[in-house]
Amino acid sequence: MAQPRKVAVVVGSLRKESFSRKLAKAIAATAPAHLSFDFVEIGQLQHFNQDLEATPTAEWTAFRDRIKAADAVLFVTPEYNRGVPGVLKNAIDVGSRPYGSSVWNGKPAAVVSNSPGAIGGFGAYHQLRQSLVFLNMPTVNQPETYVGGVGAMFDEAGELTNEATREFLTGFGKVFAEGIEKHLS
Repeated sequence: MAQPRKVAVVVGSLRKESFSRKLAKAIAATAPAHLSFDFVEIGQLQHFNQDLEATPTAEWTAFRDRIKAADAVLFVTPEYNRGVPGVLKNAIDVGSRPYGSSVWNGKPAAVVSNSPGAIGGFGAYHQLRQSLVFLNMPTVNQPETYVGGVGAMFDEAGELTNEATREFLTGFGKVFAEGIEKHLS
């Protein structure tokens, strides 16, 4: 039996009915049972400003503590202008500082991007992966997880209705769980 693992979920959209949040919940629902998911909010984080490092805000400290407490991180993000949303980049910066004390360092990670369009957030996915390489976060390489057409995949209650996507996400969750064990063993 696999050891219980806590996964911090960082959603790159603040919108209440966010497709990214719905997708993250669908991943959590289809993932192996030994993974528990902690949705870590990022909208309350002040913009990164090195002047605040001497006395970090309570929001920065709480965010960093929740990421530190996790065994792994799942990033689920939309694509804005072929890149990651500013709020997600800010969260990454807040967690990576002060230099030498990054909460991200060594944590296994996975990236899922999405878009109502056909290419599923390809640009955001790769931009985020580039940052994760620098942050020393081993990531799931395959399957690359871009979810296109996400706007038509959920019912009014936010439940995933696309069976092919559910099967894909179930497989993705298994690969992510295996990656977590590989890097934490």
